[in-house]
Amino acid sequence: MGGDFAPRATVAGALQSLAELDPTHTIQLVGQTSVIEGELRTLLAGEFATQGARGVRRERIEIVEAPDVIEMVDKPGAAVRGKPNSSMIVGLRLQAEGKSDAFVSAGNTGAQMAASMIILKLHEGLKRPAIATIFPTARQPVVVLDSGANVDCSADELTQFARLGAVYAEDILGRTNPAVGLLSIGEEPEKGNSVVKEAHEMLRESGLNFIGNVEGRDLPAGQCDRGPIDVVICDGFVGNVVLKFYEAVAPMMLGILKKAGVEPERLTAALKDLDYSEHGGAPLLGVRGVSIISHGKSSPRAIKNAIRAAVRAVESHMDEHIGRGLQSVAGEGEAA
Repeated sequence: MGGDFAPRATVAGALQSLAELDPTHTIQLVGQTSVIEGELRTLLAGEFATQGARGVRRERIEIVEAPDVIEMVDKPGAAVRGKPNSSMIVGLRLQAEGKSDAFVSAGNTGAQMAASMIILKLHEGLKRPAIATIFPTARQPVVVLDSGANVDCSADELTQFARLGAVYAEDILGRTNPAVGLLSIGEEPEKGNSVVKEAHEMLRESGLNFIGNVEGRDLPAGQCDRGPIDVVICDGFVGNVVLKFYEAVAPMMLGILKKAGVEPERLTAALKDLDYSEHGGAPLLGVRGVSIISHGKSSPRAIKNAIRAAVRAVESHMDEHIGRGLQSVAGEGEAA
């Protein structure tokens, strides 16, 4: 029920996803039953039917009643406490009870983060979760975290984010021994604010493949003078500013080049990797489960791709990998 174009975009995205996923996969649509049923009837009889609904059987869709709706303007804490029967709370509870494998929402990000921490809980030793976002580059995509969950972070939290990002890069992007960079205002260790400088020292001793500070210009390139980058670490304030800037680049370039008379179709195809809907959603790393946060303006295509991201996270056992990695670090600390 969450998102600017819900529930139509959410239901349509689920149907598109089922058309592409293995027939063993099913989707639970959590929300107001009568509204969801109406959307399903309209889509299956209309626009989706004409696009080809191969493999989309009605029995692959389960509707779970959740009468309350957390609005985008609701304060996260109040929404979680005051709307226990919302689609977000009920959906996450299904996973906690072992009745689903992953949760996807385009609703209130703060509420999803708070509810995920309360219902799914954090891995032992973690202080906060982080949103991991895929950024396109001239080389290959990099994962940036945190991209909005935590405005202020300690050096220890940034180091924990690096461990989470390294697992994500291994399991989802297929990177071996991923290179981790710390976003700062200069590549030298002494550059940055006090938290960044402290985090730099901690990352050097972390056992990760830490390549040092990286700058904003290194992100689009996907590499710095020390080599390719796989993971970029920053606090949620900086990460979200960079993310929103990235989202505006493709429309800006399209507008400029259209004025110059360049063929728009070719441009759109060339810049598709800069479209947030290409990846669909960002996982909230650190919670015990899979919680995918989608853009509030998610289209059906974005929802479909968010579901695909959830499936990859489940099939790669990413959450278990994170848990084992954190236990290993904790064990080393106790031994020391």
